[in-house]
Amino acid sequence: MYEELKSTWSDLIAPGQLFEVETLQVRGSPMRVYKHAPASLRDIWLGTAAYSDREYLIYQDERHTYAQSHAYAASIAHWLSEHGVQPGDRVAIAMRNYPEWMLAYWAVVSMGAVVVGMNAWWVTQEMHFALRDSTPKVLICDQERLARFLEIRADFPELVVVGVRLAGETPANVVPWSELLASEPAMPAVTIDPDDDACIFYTSGTTGTPKGAQLTHRGCVSNLMNIGFGQALQRDALTRAGLKPKGSMAPGEINVALVATPLFHVTGNNCVAQGIAATGGKLIHMYKWDAGEALRIVETEKVTTFSAVPMMSREMMLHPDFATRDTSSLKSMGGGGAAVQPDLTQKMQATMENAAPSAGYGMTETCGIISALSGIYLVDRPTSVGRAMPTFEAKCVDSEGNAVPTGTPGELWVRGACVIKGYLNRPEATAETITDGWLHTGDIAYMDADDFIHLVDRAKEMVLRGGENVYCAEVESAIFADDAVAECVVFGVEDERLGEEVAAAIYPKPGATVDVDALRKSLRDKMASYKIPRYIWVVGAPLPRNANGKFVKREVRDALALADAL
Repeated sequence: MYEELKSTWSDLIAPGQLFEVETLQVRGSPMRVYKHAPASLRDIWLGTAAYSDREYLIYQDERHTYAQSHAYAASIAHWLSEHGVQPGDRVAIAMRNYPEWMLAYWAVVSMGAVVVGMNAWWVTQEMHFALRDSTPKVLICDQERLARFLEIRADFPELVVVGVRLAGETPANVVPWSELLASEPAMPAVTIDPDDDACIFYTSGTTGTPKGAQLTHRGCVSNLMNIGFGQALQRDALTRAGLKPKGSMAPGEINVALVATPLFHVTGNNCVAQGIAATGGKLIHMYKWDAGEALRIVETEKVTTFSAVPMMSREMMLHPDFATRDTSSLKSMGGGGAAVQPDLTQKMQATMENAAPSAGYGMTETCGIISALSGIYLVDRPTSVGRAMPTFEAKCVDSEGNAVPTGTPGELWVRGACVIKGYLNRPEATAETITDGWLHTGDIAYMDADDFIHLVDRAKEMVLRGGENVYCAEVESAIFADDAVAECVVFGVEDERLGEEVAAAIYPKPGATVDVDALRKSLRDKMASYKIPRYIWVVGAPLPRNANGKFVKREVRDALALADAL
């Protein structure tokens, strides 16, 4: 079946085909692109008007068709334009996964402006930093995020604020969402270059402050086509091999996706929400993640696609209602944002009636997926994440940036259409991360003889907690603010539910006592709750260091027992 996979791959990218690939010089480097890709997300969104009366956005008892959503998006864009938002300007969105998130998103990118995706978990201090960094003209936020913003309102006197789903009387100097929807439904006529910014998504930085990744229209559109390529490749290769693909959609069947991950991440937004819209599918939002509620929605709405962080799939399968809910409509189940453990792949393959297990590997810095693998290919190679998609060159390199032999671990570098333009206002960080167009992923991997990528470890000091990136330097910096702390290292420990949990080892200053409860309380005012260490050890000796004076985190972690943590 791998020979069929190779031949199908070649045929799909051949001259004249939809997924034909060419190489262009973009931003001074060669870049693989799809020759027939739409120029922008505006083109993608306007093309979905053809789905008209189909249902598009569903949230609880609310249901919006494509026609209604297009009218709303046009009104929002018209209102923003009338209030001074021009192509290239930024509009921040800070809210839960409400339908308004996607309506605002499509409106902004379609008028040539730039979405700033604000992490809904951020505390006021983190929100303040991102607003200062991205300088949006408008902030669209829900009740909870508005309450945080009002604490710092005086620092942003010129910022226009729009309130979504507000309870009670609308605060002064806040525009109600209804005013935007009442505007004329006239989408501004603009021309968008493929390499214009479409979105700024923040990813935690090792310097202790988030970095705003600049996702381009070309990158986002190419990600959509990569997802489509991966689906076509799997389907056609298995057909050639005479095998019936598990999880195949019936002719004319409409894809129904449950959005379980935040829309301020590429997993939820670029890989699920955008892909569903581009193919005329149905998008279902949840107020917050709940495995039992997810199972109810799968049964009621006949969900066909569930793509989230792996722990969510695991929680659904372990939920008491799993055996009694009808999940036969599911055709694909799995996700990205964290490694899909081999045992979970096997469980999905054995348990799900019609759904094929799937795994995607990608980053914010690649606008979505780098590679993907599903069905019997994933079952056969459960430690792999598949080949890099056609718009990527990929190589594993040593510490000097030299390619290593096949099968040898090295840092994975990729180059192509989906790589971000850079980090907003961070030229040094951009130069450190992107070399001649090559993105340093920070992941240690090896490539086998078939060019399948196998992830080994992460080079960067980052904890991946339930799909949320937690960088150790940021947490360490906050802990060191406690006067009682002499030394501190933060690292990840394995967690069955979340993949990893945040942990910290602290050596107090001589004669000082670290009050762990007080420390955690102080951290709550500085960072989102998911970054605060669940496990803390206060040790009685200095932490081990290497010859360069750096703490040896692996040695620290291996010497500590979870049972002794506070």
